[in-house]
Amino acid sequence: MTRGPIAVALDAPDLSTMTAWAVAVGPHVSTLKVGLESYLRDGDAAVIAARTASAETTGLPCQLFLDLKLHDIHATVAGAARSVARLAPDFLTVHASGGADMVAAAVRELPQTRIVAVTVLTSLTPGDLVRMGLLPPGADANDVRSLAERLAIESVAAGARAVVCSPEEVAGIRAALRDQLPDLAGDTVLITPGVRPAGAELADQRRVATPVEALNRGADLLVIGRPITEAADPAAAAAAIVQEIADDRGR
Repeated sequence: MTRGPIAVALDAPDLSTMTAWAVAVGPHVSTLKVGLESYLRDGDAAVIAARTASAETTGLPCQLFLDLKLHDIHATVAGAARSVARLAPDFLTVHASGGADMVAAAVRELPQTRIVAVTVLTSLTPGDLVRMGLLPPGADANDVRSLAERLAIESVAAGARAVVCSPEEVAGIRAALRDQLPDLAGDTVLITPGVRPAGAELADQRRVATPVEALNRGADLLVIGRPITEAADPAAAAAAIVQEIADDRGR
C-alpha cells in the first residue's frame, strides 16, 4: 500500500482517541503530527503512541512530526530542542520569525531532525497582519507572499530543512529558494497546512487549497486534520484523499 504525502494532525481530546486515529490512518499516510495540545497533556507518551500505533497494521511506522512551534531566545530554543532529542522526531517546528540564530540553534541540537520553519500561520489574513504591525496598511496577498518568502529564505540559510507556508505562498517560496539558495532548495521540504478537500469547512483556516491544488503548486507534504479525524471513518477519509491525489498524478 502506498502512503500519501499527508501529515495527519492528531489534535485529539485524549491519548486513547489520538492512538485510535493513528491506528486508523497510519496505513494510508506518510506522517503523523503530534501538536502542542497533545504533547503538553501527554508528553512523550503521545509521540510513542503515535509512532507505535501507526506500525500496527503495516509493520512500518509513519514519520513523526512534532509540532511545537518553538519561539524564544536562541539559548532557550536550543535547550527545548535538546529536551526532545530522545524522541528523535523526523520533523520539529520552530517559528521563522524567531530569527536565524534561533533556527540555527535548533538545527545544531537536532542534526538528524528536519527543523521546520513556520513562516506565516494559515489562520492569518493580510488584514490580521496589518493590525499586528507586521505588514503596512493596505497590504494584500502579494505582501503576505513576500513576507513568507523572506522568512523562508532566512530560515533555510540558517539550516532549516523544511518550511511551513500556506498553499498561496508555496509556489513563490519554491521559486525563491531555487533562485537564492539553489544548493539547498532541492533538499527543502515544503509543508502546507490549510489544506481542505473540496466542500470541507474552513474552520479557523483562511489561506487554503484542496490537496491536489497544494501539491500542484509545489507542496511536498500536506497537513490535514479535521477533514480526516472528524470524519465518521477516519481511515476511509484518509484513503479517499490519497486516492484523489493518485488519480490526479496518474492523468
